[in-house]
Parts: sequence; structure tokens; C-alpha cells
Amino acid sequence: MNAKTTIRRILFIAVWLCIGGGMFTLLLAAISSKKNGQCRDYVITLKGPENNFFINEKDVEELLAKANNGAIRGKAVESFNLNALEQMLEKNAWISKAELYFDNRDVLHVTVTGKEPVARVFTVAGNSFYLDNEGRRMPLSDKLSARVPVFTGFPEKKVLSAKDSVLLDEVRAAAACINNNPFWLAQIAQIDITPDRKFEMIPVAGNHLVRLGDGADMPAKFNRLMIFYRQVLSKTGLDKYKLIDVQYNGQVVASRYAGDPKVDSVQLRKNVEKLLKQSMEAAADTVVKKLSPVVKLEPDSSSVKNEALPDERTSNPEVQTNPDPGLGNSTPSAPKNADGQAVSKTAKKDDKPQQTEKRTDSKKPRQKVPKAVMPKKPEADENGGYN
Repeated sequence: MNAKTTIRRILFIAVWLCIGGGMFTLLLAAISSKKNGQCRDYVITLKGPENNFFINEKDVEELLAKANNGAIRGKAVESFNLNALEQMLEKNAWISKAELYFDNRDVLHVTVTGKEPVARVFTVAGNSFYLDNEGRRMPLSDKLSARVPVFTGFPEKKVLSAKDSVLLDEVRAAAACINNNPFWLAQIAQIDITPDRKFEMIPVAGNHLVRLGDGADMPAKFNRLMIFYRQVLSKTGLDKYKLIDVQYNGQVVASRYAGDPKVDSVQLRKNVEKLLKQSMEAAADTVVKKLSPVVKLEPDSSSVKNEALPDERTSNPEVQTNPDPGLGNSTPSAPKNADGQAVSKTAKKDDKPQQTEKRTDSKKPRQKVPKAVMPKKPEADENGGYN
């Protein structure tokens, strides 16, 4: 019994030793083939935003070839330092993450995740850059112009301070709210950054300005603005209010003035007071002068003839000397001026009465000239004579 048991144990150990030796041999062969193997092919996969790829497969291939000093295919697998290649790719301005590995057929797999731009920022000096979803700055690209919200008025600094970093994070938060809503992405033309680091939105449709305040609670502010659009501007129109302020919690302040309404009302009051003062000064300076009396001339019966009547009417058509044309023997009345005063016939046509600086009395009505009365014709008596 003891001999059989011993033989079984020896056979069991021998079998496991053979199995272990075979596995070890296969492992050594795999390692040897791996070292002696060559890269047969490579596959590049791009991940990230669908329409905002700043880098393509050709760019990644050029970066890998430059890092390996030549072509990728046909090169020994052991010559690839995958960790170093990943770090090299991640240093690129448009690559967020890179992963590289070889499969069992010696095919290199390269997975690159591109940075996603969420906003385009213009500085006060006119320079521009993109901002990704992690708050990092990205340079512009000749291949693509991303359709993202535009922010203007960012400070021009090479080295950002702590306040500038906070402002960039606020820009990223505001841009995320806009990109997540197709309506705001189409409605907002740009957002200006004021000198006190507040945000003001300029819409595409509507002649108004929206004050958003700082970058805190941006989702709540855009929610209040959306409610105001639906409940108020949808009924009154987008151009009724010139200023909409949503920076205060739980309320929306709207004004028909583009600037501060308090300042406008004060200026309006000053303008009214100035006009009243000018009118009072003008009333105090008014001087009323009387017309100088016109010398009346005694009528000369010898010089007055019926033939002169048409000439007088022609020379002064406003004054009729003979109100009844049928009476040729009536004595013509003296012509009168606009104030009803008699003037001399010998006065020249161009002579005008002295003008006043300002007339305070209304124009006097023209005096009516009494019509001439025809003498009663004497009646004949019974004997044919006249009384």
C-alpha cells in the first residue's frame, strides 16, 4: 500500500511539473516573439464633440511618426514607449486624453479624446482664444471655427491671477448653460464682461440688454429670464423693454430705458427746470413799446377828385375808400392802418410803422365804415313844382 501511494504522488507531481514547464515555455516564446515582433498596423480613434474636432487622424499620425523618428508600420514593438507617447499626445493643445496599446496581432491602437471648446473669449486688446469644458485655454485653429458663445472684455494678461482664474470659471459655467439650451445658443449674440467683472447679454432678436450679474447661479438666472420671455415679452414684444435685470434672486427688473432709470429721471427734471427758468427770464426781458402817433392831415377838397379813387384802392387794396361803388359823389374815407388809425395819403408806400420787439396785445379788429346814405329825392306837388 505504501509503495502504490508513493508512486501516485510521484506521478501527480510529475504531471504538474510538465504542465508548469509547458506554460513557462509558452510564456517565454510569447515574450520572445513580442520582442522580436514588428508593428503590423495602427488604428486611430477620435473621441469628443461631434462637430468641434480641432485635430484629425492625420495630425495624430504625424505626431506619432515624429516621436518615433520615422514610420510606424514595420517598426519593432519593443521600440514603442507607450507611456511616453501618451504624455506627448496629451501635451497637445487640442488633445485632452490619449491611450495606446498593442493587441496580440501587433496592431497599435491609439485612442485620442479631443478637447471640447465651450466658449470663445476676446480680450480687451482684441486677442482671442477658446475655453474648453475644463476651464483651460485653447488656441485658435485654422481648420475649424467652433460655434460657441462669445464673451468679450476679458482682461489682457499673460499670467492669470486668482481673480482671473475665477472669472474664467464663471465664463465656463455661463457657457455651459448656453450650450445646453438650443434656444439660448441661437438667441445670444455675445456676452460682455464689464470692468467690474459682471456679465451683460446682447440678444440676437430684440433691442434690449440683459444684465446677468456675476457668474454665480447662472442656471437660475437663465431660468428667470426664460420665464420673463414666455410670460411678458411673448405678449408685449421683444423691443418694449430696453433693460432686463435678472441678477437679483427671485425677481426680474425690467425698464424701458437703456441706462439707469434713476439717472434718466433726474436729468429729465433738470431739463424741465432749465426750460422753466429760461421762459421766466424771457418774460421778464419783454419790452412793450407803443406806436408813435400818426399825424392826421386836413383833407383838401380841391385835391380830392373822383378820378383818384381807383388809384387809392389800387395802391392800398386792404382799405376800401368807397364801400359802395355805386356812389360816385360820396366822400372817400381816409385809409387806415392795421390798428385802425388814419394815415396820410402823402405817405410813401414803403414807409412802415415802427415795429415792436414783442406784441403783447392782440390785433385790433378793423373798424367798420358806415355806408353813405342817399339823399331823399323831393316829391312833386300838385302844381308840378318841387318842395
